Amino acid sequence: MLVKKNQIMPMLEVLAESFQKFLYEDDEQFLENMKTKNLAGDDVSRYQHWEWTQGVGLYGLYQLAYELDRKDYLDFLKSFYDKEISLGLPAKNVNTCAPLLTLGFLLRDTGDAKYKEVCHEWAEAIMHEFARTEEGGIQHRTSDSENTGELWDDTLFMTVMFLALMGEIEDNDEYRQEARYQFLLHIKYLVDHKTGLLYHGWTFEGHHNFAEALWGRGNCWFTIAIPEYIEISGVTGADRKFLTEAFLQQVKALEKFQDKGGMWHTLVDDESSYLEASATCGFAYGILKGVRLGLIDEKYREVGTKALGPMMKLIDPDGTVNQVSYGTPMGRESKDFYKGIEIKPMPYGQALAMLFLLEILKI
Repeated sequence: MLVKKNQIMPMLEVLAESFQKFLYEDDEQFLENMKTKNLAGDDVSRYQHWEWTQGVGLYGLYQLAYELDRKDYLDFLKSFYDKEISLGLPAKNVNTCAPLLTLGFLLRDTGDAKYKEVCHEWAEAIMHEFARTEEGGIQHRTSDSENTGELWDDTLFMTVMFLALMGEIEDNDEYRQEARYQFLLHIKYLVDHKTGLLYHGWTFEGHHNFAEALWGRGNCWFTIAIPEYIEISGVTGADRKFLTEAFLQQVKALEKFQDKGGMWHTLVDDESSYLEASATCGFAYGILKGVRLGLIDEKYREVGTKALGPMMKLIDPDGTVNQVSYGTPMGRESKDFYKGIEIKPMPYGQALAMLFLLEILKI
């Protein structure tokens, strides 16, 4: 499918408009679950629009606003954050940190004292209040699950990226070093040395990688996070080389397991699992950005751009992104668990599609 540049901009605008509507739609399934599993015991309504699903989308819209100089998108973001902060934010955990990444960038851009107070408070909480695993890893505690002693591949994007950004904004070396350590520790325990892909999680209690699932969207958080983190932090020397090599090994595996049509499966190495749009967009975006930043060879550009044709077909005229898997907890016993995750439109589908198409524009 040949796609021209003048087709991308209208699609980005439709995706942005669709996300802005999606942002205020309630996830009834999540809220029903929270009625019985709300670990903090606070007001469930505070999680309606402030969770990782919205956080990823807010980041996509911010990148679009920043790169295209869209004041209307920035005004929407500021209005959203002003409203949510005034209402009171939910309990702090790995997933509710996700919206803070975009707020951190707005703080960097505006210097708003209100944003500064919130961002500093949450960064301090990550450093001194968040539960830790053995070896000091950030335990993947969520709004509805303690996950004691567990590292998940989602955590780097949902929480550590924000901490790294705050390290730069506040010139705080404690934050910088902690973010760097979390990247290195997660790689240590989550990378599958046979493929270079990442397992969904690791438990220090059982000392294993659960079902040893090479889950698609979980892997894409890593594909995105490495180029983003290096760009934000300016990490150099041996640490930069270590991160870049881990990224390269993952990209090599993604090239190997890419479906002939250009997408990736929800279990990356399992052709019997369904093709999944959010992971595909995340992989393609991270790969293309990695090429643009000079982290990986130009030859991988083709791997990223190959996803464009099938993804354009999965975006409806109203901006709905199809073939997106719903939020996915840990598959603790069987890889088949991932094959049964429901497919439904979600705000992170729009967000990852926006990031992918925006990166396409840059090439």
